Amino acid sequence: MSAITSYVALGDSFTEGLNDHLDGDRYRGWADRLAETLAAREPGFRYANLAVRGRLIGQIVSEQVPQAEALAPGLVSLCAGGNDILRPGSDPDAVAAQLDGAVARLRATGARVLLFTGFDIRQVPVMRLVHHKVAVYNLHIHDIAARNGCTLVDLWAMNVLRDRRAWSEDRLHLSADGHRRIALRAAEVLGLPAAEDWREPYPPLDPAVWAEARREDLRWARSFLVPWINRRLQGRSSGDGVDPKRPELAPVAKDVA
Repeated sequence: MSAITSYVALGDSFTEGLNDHLDGDRYRGWADRLAETLAAREPGFRYANLAVRGRLIGQIVSEQVPQAEALAPGLVSLCAGGNDILRPGSDPDAVAAQLDGAVARLRATGARVLLFTGFDIRQVPVMRLVHHKVAVYNLHIHDIAARNGCTLVDLWAMNVLRDRRAWSEDRLHLSADGHRRIALRAAEVLGLPAAEDWREPYPPLDPAVWAEARREDLRWARSFLVPWINRRLQGRSSGDGVDPKRPELAPVAKDVA
């Protein structure tokens, strides 16, 4: 693998790093963790993260892709379209067409592009209703990656992410350990030596803990799912008024959660 001396991350909450908490309102996330790995190998490495929670693919294409083109990094990661796919009435084919156009623009800059499929979310209540749409979108992503010479992280195939401990309390965003495992997987597909094995299974879960989690389904729906649905019905986003956390290419200092 040729040296990667600069990296720009594009996307939504997944790439912003929710819910891999640092202090205050700051999040780390898989992209920051990957950048730390790259920085440890390349003196002078620089990193920007333009991802903002709640962004739809049209917003990512119009707001973030032009910034990435201007920054002209060696590596761009792009995970987009998930928020669109989860919306009622959305068309995976139309979302994929926007992703395809964005990838072509990024590849035209000479950047290596890292793409991601969607998660297998059938184990999450309500989300399983859009399971088939995610599957269709993933087929498009595989095709886009192959046609454009992109590197692909297949999140759907990461069985370890089906464990509830890979997810945070809201069941919509990864836990810190989920982000850690994806950073390891992304490093692996980029050809970097693995410091740890992302496949390492979680220890067996105490049946009492699992039973308690099932009793918490109603509380989860009330605290997280209903507000999420209401925002979409009202045309609002959790990212309204939120700016990218790393808008310019800059050196990386390792954050410790």
